[in-house]
Amino acid sequence: MAGSTFGKIFKIATWGESHGAGVGVVVDGCPAGLPLKEADIQKELDRRKTGQSKVTTTRKEADKVRILSGVFQGKTMGTPIALWIENHDADSSKYELIKDLYRPGHADYTYQMKYGMRDYRGGGRSSARETAGRVAAGAIAKKLLAHYKIKVIGYTRKIGPFSAKKIDFNEIERNIIRCPDKAVTDKMIDHIMKIRKKGDSVGGVVEVIAKNVPAGIGEPVFDRLDADLAKAVMSIPAVKGVEIGVGFEAAEMLGSECNDAFVLKGKKISTKTNHAGGILGGISNGENIVLRLVVKPTSSINKTQNTVTQKGKKATINVEGRHDPCICPRAVPIAEAMVALTLIDHVMRQKLSRL
Repeated sequence: MAGSTFGKIFKIATWGESHGAGVGVVVDGCPAGLPLKEADIQKELDRRKTGQSKVTTTRKEADKVRILSGVFQGKTMGTPIALWIENHDADSSKYELIKDLYRPGHADYTYQMKYGMRDYRGGGRSSARETAGRVAAGAIAKKLLAHYKIKVIGYTRKIGPFSAKKIDFNEIERNIIRCPDKAVTDKMIDHIMKIRKKGDSVGGVVEVIAKNVPAGIGEPVFDRLDADLAKAVMSIPAVKGVEIGVGFEAAEMLGSECNDAFVLKGKKISTKTNHAGGILGGISNGENIVLRLVVKPTSSINKTQNTVTQKGKKATINVEGRHDPCICPRAVPIAEAMVALTLIDHVMRQKLSRL
């Protein structure tokens, strides 16, 4: 499980494949005494699950979670928490037809090169189905963060050429793409549907904000908070880029423009701007942590593409089946989960950093 674990103190290990019996996660390092029931986890899984709307895959998975261990009389016991999510609507028939072909944009070829074999049914372990376990674990991380009044909020910032200009947190869950700007929501949805009718897919940007993170969280030099956050979100399938604060915009700024001036707000030291995205020197500075992740267009598209067989023979492929035309709406709860998991692990590590 070398590549299937995450965290140093608050640890998770996900398991399962897209078309296997199910998927799940083991959470280790959760303190005893946290009130926890399946409904706490289910509400987050419901945000990630398939078949939510016309802009998601039509695969119907209830994603009903079962707590198998680590909880007694409604509270965590400090022992490993095992969570199980059964697969019910996996249809492998479409994949039988293309099992000897490498799908463009997918991990078929690279998994074959690494392991000498692969699960061709929906991508197996490389499928985004694996992220259900992350979201389940993230629900526990969010409950722990709430104890410290830390809140993680994600939303779709951009789809294709359309970007949210206004950030209204109350608007996020009111629409099917989780856009915080009501004025641009319909344009984003229309764009996705037009692309879908053409048998294609579209990418976008998901933004995540962590509020009320105290100053002093992070482990320089190799486990800087921004470095660990970047790794966390880059581990999400289809994510191809990440930026924190102003990110790549900093390349066009002067130092005098980019630096965040320190000011005193009441009795608290703060910054006038937040170009750094809440992190300096790999350590949180008390401002909101702001990061964005670039989500590529879904690799499975209903268009004829060139490829090769496993023996290297030229071929064409048309990936049929049920796929998201845009990953962003369902990527939002996944991104929130990975940010929450990173933050709670670092909060716990901070308690060991000084006497």
